[in-house]
Amino acid sequence: MAAFISQQPNGLYCRFSTVVDCPTHWNMTREDYLNNVTGTVRNKEEGKLILRDHLQPFTEVIYRFIPNNMSQKEFDSLLKLMSE
Repeated sequence: MAAFISQQPNGLYCRFSTVVDCPTHWNMTREDYLNNVTGTVRNKEEGKLILRDHLQPFTEVIYRFIPNNMSQKEFDSLLKLMSE
């Protein structure tokens, strides 16, 4: 799995890349994701399937973060933003 989608505490969605070990997209609405704002979904049907059956818990975002491509301070600020 090179990336996963998670629902943030504020109800919006984020994409976490396991390649760079940090979020690459955040505060996406359902429509943002279905309109392929991440550039990673083949079509809306695939996007709906992912949101319905393959969402990962937000705890995975926290657990998998490694401060290589984003500092811990940036990540902590982002976590706060994703919770508001």
